[in-house]
Amino acid sequence: MDKNINIVIDTVGGDNGAAVCVSGAVKGVNNNPGIKVYLVGHKKELEGFLMEQDYDKSQIEVIDATEDISLNEPPVKAVREKKDSSLVKGLTLLKEGKADAFISAGSTGAILAGGQFVVGRAKGVKRTPLAHLLPTSGEPSLLLDCGANVDVKPEVLVQFAEMGSIYMKEVCGVKNPRVAIANVGLEEEKGNAQVKAAYEVLKEKKTINFIGNIEARGIPYGKADVIVADGFVGNTIIKLYEGLSKMILKELKGAFLASFSSKLGAMLIKKSMKKTLLKFDASNKGGAPLLGLKGLVVKIHGNSKENEVISAIDQCVSFIKNDVSGKIIKGFEDSEEE
Repeated sequence: MDKNINIVIDTVGGDNGAAVCVSGAVKGVNNNPGIKVYLVGHKKELEGFLMEQDYDKSQIEVIDATEDISLNEPPVKAVREKKDSSLVKGLTLLKEGKADAFISAGSTGAILAGGQFVVGRAKGVKRTPLAHLLPTSGEPSLLLDCGANVDVKPEVLVQFAEMGSIYMKEVCGVKNPRVAIANVGLEEEKGNAQVKAAYEVLKEKKTINFIGNIEARGIPYGKADVIVADGFVGNTIIKLYEGLSKMILKELKGAFLASFSSKLGAMLIKKSMKKTLLKFDASNKGGAPLLGLKGLVVKIHGNSKENEVISAIDQCVSFIKNDVSGKIIKGFEDSEEE
């Protein structure tokens, strides 16, 4: 690495507590000698967890935060009033240029509000979507928005398409990403007024490879590289994905353990099955970046464990080394000028 990369981890707000953030951070810095991690949260608790770990002390620094933002609080009010919360203090480090990325498993609403009010949106960006890579039968597809903006106007969906297209080119190396709108049918006239209006604009945009609508059943087959939706639809899609994959895995386990012959069969296909299931393991794919901000903010699941924290750190390192945020902002601004 040409320079040290500084990453802030908000250790408050996740379902599994600060311990997974600490252990994930330790393994993250041990895997990446050129980075420094700032753990923001309850200092005494964090220092207690760190005493049990083996790591280069110069690579991790604890920053105390005396206030917490809970899931039940109004996000905007909490961000504005709780200046000494781990979320606001961490985002402030990003804004001031003392950090290159911010990771949190806390309240999605608070992260969205903090990202916009503390870090700030890039020039011309109307809304900042959460972008998440979905596993498919082929290469992953990018879904945005995954829940940051429940109600959006057609022009915002168009911006999501632009940012998603740039993301897939710069991050995933897809030369001409296929962009589609999540809808109830493939026909142009299908859907509500919002998606129909966005469709009319996108089909005329020469900078985007717009292929039309995509139905939910087409998403797992990788029929589009970028799937555009408002936060309500996007979050519903991703939650169904997660629930269905867990249910299928549970049913498969039950079937494999049902009898001696099924156990024998399971042993024979264990290696290939493990490889297949790894594609659908969200814990090794990092978090969902909040696109369109002046800095890199990554939201990980509220129930994230150590492995998700490690993956998010690796994701941030890759993003920063390749200046992904800068390329998205520049590409988006260039498209706005055309």
